Amino acid sequence: ERAQLFPGKPLPMEHPLPLSFVLPNPTDLPGLALGFLDGNFEDLQDLLDRASNLTSHLKHDSSHLNDRLLHLRTDLTKHAVSWITTSLAAKVSLDNLRLNLESLLSLSESGTDALGKQTNRELHQLVEELCRIQNTRRYFMTALKLESLVGDLEDSVFHPMSNRKGSMLQDLACKQKRSNHAIKTMNEIEEVLGDVTRNHSQWRRLVDSVDSRVDKSLSILRPQIIADHRAFLSSLGWPPKLATSKVDHGEVASIPNPLLLMQEDQKESYSQSFLLLCGLQKLNTMKEKRKKKLNMPKENDSVGFWATDELVIPVASRMEHHFMKWSDQPEFIFELVYKVTRDFADGIDDILQPLIDRARLVSCSAKEAWVSAMVQMLSCFLEKKVFPGLVETFKKDKHMKPEVVSSWFRLVDQMVTFDKRMQSFVDSDTFLGSSVAFSQGMSVMGLFCKKPEWLKTWGKIELKDAYRKLKEDIKNEKAWLVVSERTRLGDESNSRSAKFVLSTREDYKAPFVADSFLSRTWRLIDHGLSLPSILPRIQFVRATATKFLWYVFKILLLEFSKTDLSDDSSFEDTLLQACGPINAARFLESKLREWCDDVVLVEMWASETSVQVDRKPEVSSCHGCFFGEELKGLVELETNWLMEIITACLHQFDNLCSDHFHDNVVSWEEEEAVTDCSDITVSRGVAQALDSLRRHLCVLQLHMNPKDFLDLWRNLAQGLDHYFSCKFFSGVVLRKRFKVDAEALLTVFQPYCVRPAAFFPRVREILRL
Repeated sequence: ERAQLFPGKPLPMEHPLPLSFVLPNPTDLPGLALGFLDGNFEDLQDLLDRASNLTSHLKHDSSHLNDRLLHLRTDLTKHAVSWITTSLAAKVSLDNLRLNLESLLSLSESGTDALGKQTNRELHQLVEELCRIQNTRRYFMTALKLESLVGDLEDSVFHPMSNRKGSMLQDLACKQKRSNHAIKTMNEIEEVLGDVTRNHSQWRRLVDSVDSRVDKSLSILRPQIIADHRAFLSSLGWPPKLATSKVDHGEVASIPNPLLLMQEDQKESYSQSFLLLCGLQKLNTMKEKRKKKLNMPKENDSVGFWATDELVIPVASRMEHHFMKWSDQPEFIFELVYKVTRDFADGIDDILQPLIDRARLVSCSAKEAWVSAMVQMLSCFLEKKVFPGLVETFKKDKHMKPEVVSSWFRLVDQMVTFDKRMQSFVDSDTFLGSSVAFSQGMSVMGLFCKKPEWLKTWGKIELKDAYRKLKEDIKNEKAWLVVSERTRLGDESNSRSAKFVLSTREDYKAPFVADSFLSRTWRLIDHGLSLPSILPRIQFVRATATKFLWYVFKILLLEFSKTDLSDDSSFEDTLLQACGPINAARFLESKLREWCDDVVLVEMWASETSVQVDRKPEVSSCHGCFFGEELKGLVELETNWLMEIITACLHQFDNLCSDHFHDNVVSWEEEEAVTDCSDITVSRGVAQALDSLRRHLCVLQLHMNPKDFLDLWRNLAQGLDHYFSCKFFSGVVLRKRFKVDAEALLTVFQPYCVRPAAFFPRVREILRL
């Protein structure tokens, strides 16, 4: 106004206005601009000093973004031109279709075959062209969508963040927001790629190109998320100290859990970080499933739950120091792992399970994931630090020094005990017992499933140790001694059926060594059942327990071969000695059948039958149970031994009667001359033979198990029935004397059945006639 009033006169110099008049009012600025200024300038002086630098940076970023926008516009223009070209081609094709249809209508009256064929050919070509256009359109639309999503992902991942100077939680929240957006974008990309994989498998190059760009972004994003998560856990004081000085009532107090001490803002930050890890793992699972459908090379599966793995990794690094000090005392290692797992399980379940539910992870338990991660941590330590040394020592020392065997057994026993404690701990909070579902990931014995060569080494050690201990048991003077209540009481019972209700070694009158056979066999089977996978179980039991059983059968065979049944002078002592291996074999047979009825061995037999593990097809799992082949061999041994005893008894009976039958050969006419008034008694030779037979049966009844004795006397009766009938029809015995001898024979078998004549059908028929 002054210049207009006084034209031509210079204006006087005015003082510069203060900054409070130049800068806008902060209340008028939007929140984003105000936050930007607060994040880059601390005070007014900082504004004056750094404004120019910030301006240059902003200009540079703006120029870069303008260049990128120009590039995108250029690409969009190219795609639009391409699409217009395609649309024009489609329009021309549709016009041609219209003209062809008009021509078809105009010539439809002629109806010639040539015209019909030409029309069909042109229609077929038209359909193919339309399908090609439609597929091209879908391809371009999918490619544009993927390009947009991948570009958004790369902007989110590669764009540098401004240097904020806020608190750690504020910085973490900003990073989490950016990472969350990137994960959502990758999920959308994965959904599109999944649809392409299912419906357009020929677009392999498009999928490979997108996968390559997404993997680059993921290779940057995943380490950042994990690093931020670990830094946040470290700020919370995780991992805690593993030692505590508090002792309550003689017991060490539980270790405090830092996760339970988080404040509300810390809980929210941890929740977001946890959900990011869950999102990454879920995305990784989706990618692996899609690659499996495409038959692409599959990456190694991640074992466990990533969020709990991140809790275990720092705990493992702190535990390893103690593990190395306790390499010769494995019980301390297992006890420490169990204590830490138990003390933190409830707190981790309270914190993580709601987050798992929030992430909508199906069939995932925080407590089981924590236990599994701790078990896998211990397995990795044993695999890398403990077992290699033991295996190397075993290879160098083939003679199995006691200290080597002791180290193996001590470690394996601790592993088995640890698995049982962990299984009990997991089952304590579940409504349905997870004994069947106690998988390889939650069992430290699963280490042998991953290392078949270590499983074979362990089997060799167990088998050789069982051989050595069994040899010591056999050397005992009382090994084959039979002492049972049934023997002392003469097998008396109020009920006849009670004789055959057998369950214990005393019931079967088996020697003491039979208990050793069974206990050492079951120990090998029980160690095999401690393995979490069924196929390694079968391999271990076949390599140890099955071989050990055949070794036991050999020992029984050698023991029975010591008996000389041809020696008539000490025949009763020989029978007593023969009862030992027979009773032991029958006792083993009953226990093997009882074990085979167990549901675990039934499952193993079914699995072995289907896959034929380490056995020939014609031999594997025959006779309907797991130890079918072994039972068949054992029954054959028992049968052969009983037949040898029966043969020896019949041979001795024949020796005692042969002179009598030879000296009393008469004709039918001479027999008629025998006076009826004379009393006919049992001949001396037959009486002597029957008395010897009665004594032998008493010895066998007293010292042989009831089941085998039942088979023995019935088969012996069958043999004597055949023997007496042959002597009668050969004419070497008087008919009237035969009746007396036969009645005496039936009297010998009277204590063992109600109607002895039922077991002598030939003699009974002769007497009837």
